Amino acid sequence: MIKNKSIRWFPASKWIGEVDKKTLQADLLAGLTGAVIVLPQGVAFAMIAGLPPIYGLYTAMVLPIIAALFGSSKHLISGPTTAISLVVFSTVSEYATPTTPEFITLAIAITLVVGLIQLLLGVFRFGAVINFVSHSVILGFTAGAAVLIATSQMSYLVGVKVPRGTSFLDTWLFLFSKIGETNIVLFGIGAGTLILAIFIKRIHKMAPHLLIAMVVTSFITYYFFEGDQNIQLVGKLPQGLPQFVLPNIDVGQLTFLSSNAFAIALLGLIESVAIGRSIAVKTGQRIDSNQEFIGQGLSNIVGSFFSCYAGAGSFTRSGINYSAGAKTPFSSIFAAIFLMLVIYFVAPLAAYLPITVMGGVIILVAYNLIDFAHIKKLVKTSQGDSLVMLITFLATLFMELEYAIYLGVFFSLALYLRKTSKPRFVELSPDTNSEKDMLLNVEEYNLETCPQLMIYRIEGSLFFGSVDHVADQMDSLFSRPEKHLVLVANNINLIDHSGAEYLEDESRKWKNSGKQIYFSGLKKRGRKFLEEGGFITEIGEEFFYNNKQDVIKEVYNKLDHQICSDCKVKLFRECPK
Repeated sequence: MIKNKSIRWFPASKWIGEVDKKTLQADLLAGLTGAVIVLPQGVAFAMIAGLPPIYGLYTAMVLPIIAALFGSSKHLISGPTTAISLVVFSTVSEYATPTTPEFITLAIAITLVVGLIQLLLGVFRFGAVINFVSHSVILGFTAGAAVLIATSQMSYLVGVKVPRGTSFLDTWLFLFSKIGETNIVLFGIGAGTLILAIFIKRIHKMAPHLLIAMVVTSFITYYFFEGDQNIQLVGKLPQGLPQFVLPNIDVGQLTFLSSNAFAIALLGLIESVAIGRSIAVKTGQRIDSNQEFIGQGLSNIVGSFFSCYAGAGSFTRSGINYSAGAKTPFSSIFAAIFLMLVIYFVAPLAAYLPITVMGGVIILVAYNLIDFAHIKKLVKTSQGDSLVMLITFLATLFMELEYAIYLGVFFSLALYLRKTSKPRFVELSPDTNSEKDMLLNVEEYNLETCPQLMIYRIEGSLFFGSVDHVADQMDSLFSRPEKHLVLVANNINLIDHSGAEYLEDESRKWKNSGKQIYFSGLKKRGRKFLEEGGFITEIGEEFFYNNKQDVIKEVYNKLDHQICSDCKVKLFRECPK
């Protein structure tokens, strides 16, 4: 018990014994790769969040260390992400101007609140809540976020200043109205960065394509366009490490921070657990959702004391970390340490980095955020999930981002409840061409049925939400001329009090009309519930059977054998040949 608690509060104790010279070498190499990758991303994500670039790098230094020590995944790397950065910008920009001290203060304050929410959800074991957020919501939100991120960078690419607070649609209308004022030089630099990065990626998948593209196009810009007043630069980054500073939160801010922070916290947890699980499928590791909640919560809490803004697990960096051969969470810690060392050498060079170059990089990052393969697969396989994805996507573009997440989750749950509230009724009949006593789907195999006996399999749960649908199906069966109905109950996973009462009333109704319902293969859990509630006694113990063969044999004795003798179908073994 003591050991389990120590693992929960310091899960590093579970894997630290696996560390040896071999794993350290692998983790060092993976960490170095991760540091090179996160350098341009940290700058880009901070700009998306409306913060000075250094805050993205601070977040990439502190969060990965804490999340690695207190999370459950060996390969998940936390830090700034595109989606979280966009939601932070959307939330905080309502109350302060981006990049101002007030904006920075609020962004760090909301990070602390986000971390506290995540930690509490983990401590109170709410990890299972992630299972109720469908993948279609994530696909829709990230695709919408990608479009918004790309839209936010267009003004830097074309050199046209868009008024602050302009909506998605109005931004594009404004840009089209000013298309004649496009700065060709800025557009060429930004588009050139994007094209060069794509080209490098195609030549060598593991190359730091974003970093190389940024360096090359920045050098070309400095060489050919030095002194051009239209080319804005990122500016010199501070060379120091993040300092310990208490987040500045007043009680008046807590009300609006909390509602928005919950959406950021939920999004961060969904991202992190989903990424951790996707990599765990390849490694065979088991991810503890509650422990990830704790790890992400602590990383954001600690990060808020070191000038970091809200972060989560990164799909790109986690995937590269795994591909680079990382063995333990030390790779994440090494990546953060290497980034700290790199900052001392690279920080002064940011003074020569054009913002339009970052615009091209961010647009490429946004494009890679859209999971086209999974979207295509979803559209082909599920209309309901496709609709949820589309609703979430449109809500992300045209609503407040936190409400878009809630709306997507709401419709996702609504779709789930709709499915579970409509158990499927499948008519079954023996396959006369088979020597085995198999009951197959009548519609699918085009089988004949017995004129006196109906056999139906119920696929789903019988609870208060599904009783109305089940009643409609049973009414249609009651109106048929057959007097006997066998309900194959193997696939009934849950029966609640409302469902049990319905079965009792329906059985009584059939019995009073000279008809009878029989139950076959009811699971132990459901049977126990009916027994303890006295429902089996009321329905009749003799109408419950363990398997289909026994119930069919018993029901055959109660059929009208005059009809059987004239029947041409002859489906059952008991039928006279």
